[in-house]
Amino acid sequence: MSRPIWVLILLLTTVGCSDPSSSQPEGFAGLGESLDQGAQAQDFAQPGPGDGIQLPRDLGPHPAHRIEWWYLTANLTTEQGTPVGLQWTQFRQALVPRSPSDPPPASENWPLESVWMAHAALSVDGSSQGQHLFSERVARGDIGHAGARAQPFTVWLDDWQLTSKGDGRWHLQVDGGDWSYDLILQTRRPPVRHGEHGFSAKSGSGEGSMYFSYVDLAIAGTITVGGETQKVSGGGWFDREWSSQFLRSDQTGWDWMALRLDSGARVMAFRLREAGGAFSAGTWISPKHEVVPLQSADFELEVEARRKTPRGAVPVSWRLRIPSRQVDLTIRAMPGNFWNEGLYPYWESPVRIDGSHRGRGYLELTGYDEENP
Repeated sequence: MSRPIWVLILLLTTVGCSDPSSSQPEGFAGLGESLDQGAQAQDFAQPGPGDGIQLPRDLGPHPAHRIEWWYLTANLTTEQGTPVGLQWTQFRQALVPRSPSDPPPASENWPLESVWMAHAALSVDGSSQGQHLFSERVARGDIGHAGARAQPFTVWLDDWQLTSKGDGRWHLQVDGGDWSYDLILQTRRPPVRHGEHGFSAKSGSGEGSMYFSYVDLAIAGTITVGGETQKVSGGGWFDREWSSQFLRSDQTGWDWMALRLDSGARVMAFRLREAGGAFSAGTWISPKHEVVPLQSADFELEVEARRKTPRGAVPVSWRLRIPSRQVDLTIRAMPGNFWNEGLYPYWESPVRIDGSHRGRGYLELTGYDEENP
């Protein structure tokens, strides 16, 4: 952890929990219980199709909204040919809404208007069960330990940093203690705006988020595990999302996947599990970068197999069909246990893709445990 344990205790005791029966968003992007300091969801700006997405502005923070995150997944390979999966995410949870034009509170007053959390994971397929390493950091906002800005693009929590190099490349540095990575990221396609002009619906009743992605990153650098440094290279996917109301009270979790097909096509698909079924949507990106929103009627996403884990059985093999694109994929997680065991545990695993297309990607699962398989 980046801060002494008393800081985490202070965050969790000063910031109480809201009524779980309400329709407030849960914790960091719905990962756990809501952090609440009296402000309600209606006090924050609500995203909608008319908001649009402007760059580079929207790479920076959105203090009027309640939750947001910057999120990288990558499928890399060592020089010896060993597959490596990599994740980095930084979350911001606002406790008090603030207009983007308002100056931040004075740091010397030790404000508590936002909480930041960063996650990093490294998955190395070096054995039959693989190796999954995870680290988490938490910090208060507005006192210099964590933050983000659009120009020059920077996201940081202490010494974990994603920074623009000024030439179209980004530099990501993470140190998890006995493991680390140091990477250069290069975007190779324009950003993809999901849903309706970047507004991604997350329920049939209209709640949602603003959501865009860089779906084709070239990545190169090094990973260090147990004192051994190796060069790695490959590709990745970067998500940017913000909202003020994410999971409804009847939604128990989500299943999300970002798929990088060898044909050059890209697919994002998700479902939010809710009473009586699920709400699903996605995006198809052709090799020529044609962006096509997918509604639930446009594709089929089914669980094919589950894996026993210390937290119960989780769905690790999926079948995805997009009939209009002649797509029929089998998506399988690497062998092993890929629970990110942080304050709000969730599953995050690299996947292999077979079927009508081959490729690699990432799978994220939340809301599963022994009582909710």
